[in-house]
Amino acid sequence: MPDVKNSPVAILMGSDSDLPTMESCIKQLRNFGIDPTVRVISAHRTPDIAADFAKNASANGIKIIIAAAGMAAHLAGAMAASSQLPIIGVPMQAKEGPCGLDALLSTV
Repeated sequence: MPDVKNSPVAILMGSDSDLPTMESCIKQLRNFGIDPTVRVISAHRTPDIAADFAKNASANGIKIIIAAAGMAAHLAGAMAASSQLPIIGVPMQAKEGPCGLDALLSTV
C-alpha cells in the first residue's frame, strides 16, 4: 500500500462524498500533530482492497482506524473483520433515506 504514510491514524471513507463531513476530523488530528492516512475504500465496491488495508494496517504503523460510511455503513465492520485494531465507526447521512438513521443503526 504505497499511500499509507506510517501514520498512527487512518481515516477511511466509503465514498468521496463523505470527505466534507470528515474534513473537521482530519483538521483536528492535524491540530494535534497527527497527519492521518486518508483513503476512500468501499466495503462493497472494493472489498479486496478493504480487507487488504485492514490486514496490513498494524504492520504499516496504524494504531486506530476511523471508518465513515453511510447507508448500510459496512465499512467499519469490514475493517473489524480483518483487523485487531480499534475501529471507530462514523455513520454518515446519505443524500436519500432516513437521515442517517440506517447508518447509525448499522454502525452501532
